[in-house]
Amino acid sequence: MSEEAQEDQEAPGSGIPLVFGRVLKRLRVQAGVDRAELGRRTGYSAATITSYEVGRRIPNAKFIRQADEVLGAGGMLVDFIEDMEKAQYPAFFRDAAALEKKAVGLHVFATKAMPGLLQTEDYALAVFRMWRPLLDEETVQKRVAARLARQDVLAQALFPTISFVIEEHLLHRPLGGQAVMRGQLEQILLHGQRRNVEIQVMPTARQVHACLDGPFTLIETKEGRRIAYVEGHKHSRLHTDRETVRELEEQYGILRAQALTPHSSLALVEKLLGET
Repeated sequence: MSEEAQEDQEAPGSGIPLVFGRVLKRLRVQAGVDRAELGRRTGYSAATITSYEVGRRIPNAKFIRQADEVLGAGGMLVDFIEDMEKAQYPAFFRDAAALEKKAVGLHVFATKAMPGLLQTEDYALAVFRMWRPLLDEETVQKRVAARLARQDVLAQALFPTISFVIEEHLLHRPLGGQAVMRGQLEQILLHGQRRNVEIQVMPTARQVHACLDGPFTLIETKEGRRIAYVEGHKHSRLHTDRETVRELEEQYGILRAQALTPHSSLALVEKLLGET
């Protein structure tokens, strides 16, 4: 059995990544390019190309564009980019991720862990490795990469307006250990200096709280649509009806008034960093 035939025994993936992989392989074979050569010309190993071709790993947009050019695909592979970006995320989050990427306004209330848009790589790794039932390492790495890719929205040329309200207890929970938490606190301070980002902390000692039902994200599109993404156990969903979105907008507005100001919030984070 040839080396490529042996490699093809790798368990296949499913859905769009599998379809992309089959098209990639067909174009590669038609172009007379083996996996090692395609990998060399795009900066990846032959083993990685194999994983792409059997749909086990999801390539980024850079690889897809490079492979399209190397194989003379004429845009056939590039057409997969948007669908492949969606496939990086769990099914329940794909629509929200697509909206988030193009939003002109994002407002996040976090209660379970640091907001994904603010997480460091080490913190995200800790979060996904604690997931139960356990995720395999390949899935962990895929989800971490997808989470970090989402953070591009923080520095887009369009400068979307972004705000966060974070429950104070999250600043005291050292997921992944003290070193990981120190890096996470530094990351919050870094992003808190961005002109289009405001970060507020909701003190645990507050006797009032407008959002006791849990975390959510408010999204505004450039077309003026207002959408709410509400997180729940296996039932996270997008809400587009005006009544639900208006209720969450009202809660978030009051919550921001109850929380520490952005300046005081960053001062608290800096103080905790000094104690870590």
